[in-house]
Amino acid sequence: MSAPERIPPRSLTSAELLAEGELTVRGRIREASNAALYCTVAYEGRQTACVYKPVAGERPLWDFPDGTLAQREVAAYEVSEATGWGLVPPTVLRDGPYGEGMCQLWVDGQPGDELLALVDGEEPGDGWKAIGFAEVGEGKTALLVHADDARLRRLAVLDAVINNADRKGGHLLPADGGRLYGIDHGVTFNVENKLRTLLWGWAGEPLTEEATEVLTSLRVDLGEGGVLALRLAELITTAELNATRARVEALLASGTHPEPSGEWPAIPWPPV
Repeated sequence: MSAPERIPPRSLTSAELLAEGELTVRGRIREASNAALYCTVAYEGRQTACVYKPVAGERPLWDFPDGTLAQREVAAYEVSEATGWGLVPPTVLRDGPYGEGMCQLWVDGQPGDELLALVDGEEPGDGWKAIGFAEVGEGKTALLVHADDARLRRLAVLDAVINNADRKGGHLLPADGGRLYGIDHGVTFNVENKLRTLLWGWAGEPLTEEATEVLTSLRVDLGEGGVLALRLAELITTAELNATRARVEALLASGTHPEPSGEWPAIPWPPV
């Protein structure tokens, strides 16, 4: 009698591993403003580290009354994937030890990429873009700058689409292979203009050809019946989805990176 055919284990994507694996809590990330748990997720011999943020551990926000932080984190990942830029680590909505929550692949930030700096003078040097002046103590100020980096510029476009109200320096994670990830997207997709970011260096400048192509593709994906529209409809409200469409249209119509509105603090606090 011949031996039964051996079926190799299914090759899972990172998102599938996060969604289907057994989630084990290893510790708490104490500096997070909402419950954030360091975990491992394991499935069919594969294991990886991840962050699990249960909805039960979220603090209510008066200006984000609809949905949950976890849903908006997943929605931001879905938009990032639709751009093709892969700027947000794989993120899923799933059940866990403390109920439904967001589960995101853990990314070990790699030192070496200097993305933010404080410099003397009133103008940034070559390779840098100005954000604004910051107090550095004893009545002194310095110019806060960010790198003139194509990865950051893509992230600035993504933030404009998802209306990110909290793009801090600590939410930028340089990773292996020259990758750059943005994390912590719980305060996004508001119907009102709440863009707060450190990435204002390109404000008012023309969008790159690449960004225009990506936004044109997003317009299609966000249309009625579009794959991205259907997915976002499960995560954010109809009004928020319509506002996302409007932001894409506004970016394409202007052809430029947005500028601070003056209606809302332009830079998050603390900035890092």
